[in-house]
Amino acid sequence: MTISERLAALREIMSREHLAAFIFPSTDPHQGEYVPNHWKGREFISGFNGSAGTAVVTMKSAALWTDSRYFIAAEEQLKGTEFQLMKLKIEGTPTIAEWLGKECEAGAEVGLDGTCSSTNAVKELIADLRHQGGITLRTNLDPLKQIWKNRPAIPQNPVEIFPIEYAGETTHDKLARIRRALRQQHADGMLMSALDDIAWTLNLRGTDVHCNPVFVSYLLISSTTTTLFVNKEKLTSEVSAYLKAEGINIDDYENIGRGLKDYFEYNILLDPDEVNYTLYKKVSREIIEAESPVKRMKTVKNATEIAGFRRAMLKDGIALVKFLKWLKPAVEAGGQTEISIDQKLTSLRAEQPLYRDISFDTIAGYQAHGAIVHYEATPETDIPLKPEGLLLLDSGAQYLDGTTDITRTIALGPVNDEQKKIYTLVLKGHIQIELCKFPSGSSGTQIDILARKDMWREGLNYLHGTGHGVGTYLNVHEGPHQFRMEWKPAPLVAGMTITDEPGIYLPGKYGARTENTLLIVPYMETAFGKFLQFESLTLCPIDKAPIVIEMLTPEEIQWLNDYHQTVFNRLSPHLTPEETAWLKEATAPLKP
Repeated sequence: MTISERLAALREIMSREHLAAFIFPSTDPHQGEYVPNHWKGREFISGFNGSAGTAVVTMKSAALWTDSRYFIAAEEQLKGTEFQLMKLKIEGTPTIAEWLGKECEAGAEVGLDGTCSSTNAVKELIADLRHQGGITLRTNLDPLKQIWKNRPAIPQNPVEIFPIEYAGETTHDKLARIRRALRQQHADGMLMSALDDIAWTLNLRGTDVHCNPVFVSYLLISSTTTTLFVNKEKLTSEVSAYLKAEGINIDDYENIGRGLKDYFEYNILLDPDEVNYTLYKKVSREIIEAESPVKRMKTVKNATEIAGFRRAMLKDGIALVKFLKWLKPAVEAGGQTEISIDQKLTSLRAEQPLYRDISFDTIAGYQAHGAIVHYEATPETDIPLKPEGLLLLDSGAQYLDGTTDITRTIALGPVNDEQKKIYTLVLKGHIQIELCKFPSGSSGTQIDILARKDMWREGLNYLHGTGHGVGTYLNVHEGPHQFRMEWKPAPLVAGMTITDEPGIYLPGKYGARTENTLLIVPYMETAFGKFLQFESLTLCPIDKAPIVIEMLTPEEIQWLNDYHQTVFNRLSPHLTPEETAWLKEATAPLKP
């Protein structure tokens, strides 16, 4: 079916159900950022495949809202369809409710599948629509069941045990911690919906979501029992025995609604940002709406997890040095494209012990493609690399002992003065975050400005966040802590991982981004409290060729030289003599 045919089929159902519009979010019943194919309804109806966005269809029009990471990609993918691109955070862009208020008659009813939107999102939308001429929201219809022929099934991949030698804490102890946290919030139990929270709690992993080692399920915890709602065909005899030994009951995934209705205790905690609205409405007990305590538990890594991160970053660094040593000569020889270098890097990572997968689809953007923040080369967009200009390469891997995420912008040959200036401004922002010392409990929003201040002086900025948490052989995006301009109050504490990835993007020309994954560690304790700092976990040289040395402060030059010395010291014992010689040059001190 073409997009036009899909819209026509949808509108037939809307007409029959007396709906003026239907809304398709990018999420699934577990509010995941990356979702199994079964729930990619927004992509099906619009053709836009970015990880964030909302499509809205009325009887006569259609629009898609997404953020700055996808403006360029969305414009391209929506060409030839009815969909109008709505650019989030850009002045003049209406909200979904405001747009529907203009497109629909007063008192109209619009539809949304309540299983694929969080409780908070639906409540907010209901309130916003009420102020747009009394528009109402219906949440008990999924039209895709009728119009999506050959819809992919819910994944049925096997679940596997995540060994304690990498987890560092037993499921028994994690559940005890969770129940203590629930008692502090006067809650008897909770419904766990986020797939990475469930995987972390149970020390299990899966392959149901592309690049994210999680499995489709729910976890219902009371003061005395724990029940995993999952398709039982996914459980091997080993996993079933493990769950039984841990005292975990098993029920079918489809029975979660009944499980909530049968929940026997006085109250239950539901995280309204994670639990979908349909399940929220099925609860008959008192609901405590609060953030899941598991979110912040899993962001603070234990000693075993930190050791695993260090091993994973070492392996990743070895693969990256082999790749970077190969890259420029290969480009000069000809025949390399964005896709071919992605395949080369992935093959080098796959040679490392405990490698399992990539942690997200590689962004290999050459020149103008580097300005597309979440660009992913396809056979249609793939272009050859030339020994000139900038390559933006954002990639990561899933190792059994850790997850990696790194970006390097590489000069493949001569670059112009503007490119050098932009590259150096990005590097300055990156280094300023790395140098920061801050009180324990500070918010990432308070630190975010350090990455942007030199850009702002030049009238430059970027609209994505500066950093996000990283899971332990889990999702590469982990929260709630992050570096971001918008207010995010989640405190930063020792033991958290977080990326540092400022960038500047000039549409149609090129982009630059530099990213390391950091560990938050103690700095000092004074009469004013505990202070923290960042330690780079990522081990990979930063290209010195495009740097305008005069733009760096002595402190920034010293940081870069110290970082490069660490990279050389850690990686060189694991490299061949030829690779060591290359790395020695790549990490040689930068002199003012």
